[in-house]
Amino acid sequence: MPGFEFINKKELDEIKDIFKNGGVLFRHGFEKLRNNTYKVSQFEKNFTKKFSSNYSLAVTSGTAALRVALASLDLSKDDEIITQSFTFVATVEAIIESSAIPVCTEIDETLNMDPDDLIKKISKKTKAVIVVHMLGVPANLDKIKRICKKKKIFLIEDTAWGIGGKYKNNYLGTIGDMGTFSFDYAKSITTGEGGMVTFKNKKHYLKAKAWHDHGHENNPNVPRWEDTRSTSGFNYRMTELQGAVGIIQLKKLNRVINLQRKNAHLIWNKLKNFSDIKLRNFPKDSYVTYDSLVLVMKNSKLAKKFRYNLVKNGLNTKILPEAMTWHFAKFWTHMKKLSIAHNNGLNKSFPKSEKLLNKCVSIPINCMMNKNIPNIVKKSLIETLSLKIIK
Repeated sequence: MPGFEFINKKELDEIKDIFKNGGVLFRHGFEKLRNNTYKVSQFEKNFTKKFSSNYSLAVTSGTAALRVALASLDLSKDDEIITQSFTFVATVEAIIESSAIPVCTEIDETLNMDPDDLIKKISKKTKAVIVVHMLGVPANLDKIKRICKKKKIFLIEDTAWGIGGKYKNNYLGTIGDMGTFSFDYAKSITTGEGGMVTFKNKKHYLKAKAWHDHGHENNPNVPRWEDTRSTSGFNYRMTELQGAVGIIQLKKLNRVINLQRKNAHLIWNKLKNFSDIKLRNFPKDSYVTYDSLVLVMKNSKLAKKFRYNLVKNGLNTKILPEAMTWHFAKFWTHMKKLSIAHNNGLNKSFPKSEKLLNKCVSIPINCMMNKNIPNIVKKSLIETLSLKIIK
């Protein structure tokens, strides 16, 4: 969550460059004013190069990225989109806003989509799967991609928490047909609010690009106010201010991830010899970014006690367990389409996921970590296990 930790004069200088060159904050047009200064376009180009994607499209948020990706698929009201039960509520909201039917799977020990349950949930109506790399750990992409290919359904990676992570040396967000990213204030890189969509297929990219801009095709042969269009759409355009910040933040990503990994390991090294705690499972050949360090306790009672002791000793936890109502589909009974898809029994639809999540405690990983935090976490665990603290 440390993108904001590194905002400094470099971002400010990139923003000032906009005002030195006409002060155009809109990403399109006004060519005579802007002196060939296009920050959003440059951010997209840099992102494409960094992650070796075919196409990249900057948008207003991670939620918008999901909505724009789905808009490229020509969905109908009877189409089903499958995602996982442990995700931020926005994943399901984007499906509903696309007029499709959301269906959620159980999670496995990675705390991501369970491929075995995915197979059970696929129907003749399934159009796409949105797999989420929750809190910086890749999902079991080989199995999930193989299932999607066999069933001829699209695979979208929700990489809001996994930017810079890898699976078998491929960047997350570039392995499926599309990938979505979030740049909100608590993500590894931030533009305040913002998002990106990556595409393998040019047809999907062009459709999404037009749809996110009211259908504009940005025909170079006519002024923008006379522009051609072949579809309707909406406004999810990123501003030049966000693009400027994104250009600089992207340059800092490797440093951010290296520090996240270092600090997560410093904490885990203090805990790894205790028998009643373990890490969530990581898929083989995965490169984990550690947005958070998720610790799995022997049972839910110990997890609650551990979280209590962490807070008592001055540390916060992240999502698990305190924000479950926003990140676990069991609680989303306010979404009628989701409830109906699960026979109006959301509270009983994901027993495996619930059992796994109730044993978890998630510690946010900052780059500028206080050197005492690993010892405080260890102290909290010792208190939880009622062991004697050796000074």
